[in-house]
Amino acid sequence: MLGTCAFAISGIRLAAAKRFDWFGAYVVGLVTAIGGGTLRDVLLDIPVFWMLSPMYLEVTGLSLLAVICFRRALVGGMRTIFIFDAIGLALFVVVGIEKTLACGGPMWVAVVMGIVTGSFGGVIRDILINEEPLFFRKDIYATACLAGGLAYWLLTEAGTPSWVPQTMCAVTVIGLRVAAVVFKWSLPILHVDPSILPRKK
Repeated sequence: MLGTCAFAISGIRLAAAKRFDWFGAYVVGLVTAIGGGTLRDVLLDIPVFWMLSPMYLEVTGLSLLAVICFRRALVGGMRTIFIFDAIGLALFVVVGIEKTLACGGPMWVAVVMGIVTGSFGGVIRDILINEEPLFFRKDIYATACLAGGLAYWLLTEAGTPSWVPQTMCAVTVIGLRVAAVVFKWSLPILHVDPSILPRKK
């Protein structure tokens, strides 16, 4: 629920910046919160989680209400959206890994599902608000999810209590996202010589 709230607020906040109406903002917040988990459950061939309980729709509604009531604190500045996005990303990676393992999937599949759960809702969000998806930019985003998943994997193989890999996975994701912004880390851009591209007729 905390991850749902964090991602919903991040989506609603961006929708507000684009001057969407309340319903449009709710839709953007909802798909941000449930998009990754929906794709995960479809790929795992299990019932889609939000269709089993109305709580996720209700939490998104409460998130919209929070943004309306506290818009000055939640809408002003990019720092706010970054904080909520980082928290949601970290928690959803953990949820994706845990649910895949509970379904009997191998660890490598769980890591992939963790990345999908954490990042795909943001991809849909960015498409809906007509922004280049953060997932495909040079920012440390999906890479942070992968690092968190690998931390979970290594600590699980080491036989640590279950809360240790869960916590360290979330800390790794948030830590990398914060460090990437503070130290301006980024992945290399794939450069192509324009002279080799086909000319438009």
